Amino acid sequence: MGWVVLLLLVAVVAAVVVSGRRSKERALAQRQAELEPVKKFAFEDITALGEELQSLDLDLAGRELDPGANADYQRALDAYESAKTAGDRIAQPDDIRHVTEILEDGRYAMACVRARVDGQPLPTRRPPCFFDPRHGLSVTDVPYAPPGGTVRDVPACALDAERVRAGADPDIRKVMVGSQRVPYWEGGRAYQPYAAGYFGRTGVMDMMFMGMMFGGLGGFDALGDGLGALGDGVGDGIDAIGDGVGDMFGDIGDMFDF
Repeated sequence: MGWVVLLLLVAVVAAVVVSGRRSKERALAQRQAELEPVKKFAFEDITALGEELQSLDLDLAGRELDPGANADYQRALDAYESAKTAGDRIAQPDDIRHVTEILEDGRYAMACVRARVDGQPLPTRRPPCFFDPRHGLSVTDVPYAPPGGTVRDVPACALDAERVRAGADPDIRKVMVGSQRVPYWEGGRAYQPYAAGYFGRTGVMDMMFMGMMFGGLGGFDALGDGLGALGDGVGDGIDAIGDGVGDMFGDIGDMFDF
């Protein structure tokens, strides 16, 4: 009888171990599935910067650069190469923040080159266009509310600012979520590091912006509630397993007078 109980105990422990391993594997697969579209998103931005550098190179052909313009141009080229290297090393969503930080710096360096060549003052270091960071530096802030959301001032390039002020839709960068195309800030948690790399250093990624990332402040609160409920559920599950195993050991102890 004792051997039967012992075998049952071993089977239960093995089942718990296997279940935990499978849960980890599912979580890893889910994270990987979330990462792939954002990684592709970042590489599209890297490609866009390379194309912009080619255009800049054509514009500068035959023109002699002063030391300042040459340094900024080299900085932009270095940013492109660094972004490609960082992109190849992306292993988790947080790694994408480093890529977009590099891209943001490269675009600012390019704007500085153009300003120096045209004899203009260096541009103010502003965040990229909120609607699509590939549009380059923003030139102003405009009030904008996504459907069902709250109005917030967001940085915009000249064209998107003009569209918003005219009551038209801005040129929004969209991503696939299921079978729908939605603005990137509604793409889910995996896109948060992508946005943080572009906007984090400028102060745009405050709580208001974070609320927009999750569909408004109500959505942000719901996310927090959901994570809290998940944590409670996991905790309850672990406690239940612990209680069950403890009771089983107690029963065995009673049987053999441990």
